[in-house]
Amino acid sequence: AMAMSTLSQQPWWMVPENFDTPMVVYLEEEQEEQIFGHNDAHLRCIEVHSQTLIQLESWFTARGQTRVTIVGPPRARQWLMDMICSVGSPDSCIRTRGRKMLQRVQSRPLTEDDLAVPCRVRPDTSC
Repeated sequence: AMAMSTLSQQPWWMVPENFDTPMVVYLEEEQEEQIFGHNDAHLRCIEVHSQTLIQLESWFTARGQTRVTIVGPPRARQWLMDMICSVGSPDSCIRTRGRKMLQRVQSRPLTEDDLAVPCRVRPDTSC
């Protein structure tokens, strides 16, 4: 299990700050399926493993994108955002890194070590 901060032993969803400034990104259908699985089959395990809540909404844009909203501990949100942006990157090295991150969060809970890796994307940038 992910070590809780020493300040609070409460579950992440009991900490109000974790709901401040949700991260929002828009994904193409193929990218949504690549990350969250067919019919979003991987969504629940990604949420559990990253200690976040992820909302997927079909967004009626011309290209039919999905709006992804992420709440949870800031570092976990940032990690997921970095993973999502990396998976969609035109750069093949970054894409490979993104896929490794995706496999990691699908297969096991993120650790403090995972989250300690500095993120490539800043919170205020979109992919």
